[in-house]
Amino acid sequence: MKPRQNCPAARYRMSIAWSELDQAFIVRVPALAGCSADGRTRAKARANANVVIREWIATAKSLGRTVPCDNPRLTARL
Repeated sequence: MKPRQNCPAARYRMSIAWSELDQAFIVRVPALAGCSADGRTRAKARANANVVIREWIATAKSLGRTVPCDNPRLTARL
């Protein structure tokens, strides 16, 4: 399956978990290598992740790299 170039941030799945060490919710975006964010609440962590996703995509495009889309057929247990 060929990755597409235009994937809106809202289309990426996020894994959210509480970190005792950081005392914050940590969000990871499995489809985007190294893409993560945090926040004091789940809502703030998701909002921060959406910003990071947009920045990740903008950086990848500026470097001429392909932006992967999330694969809705994959599921992860949290």
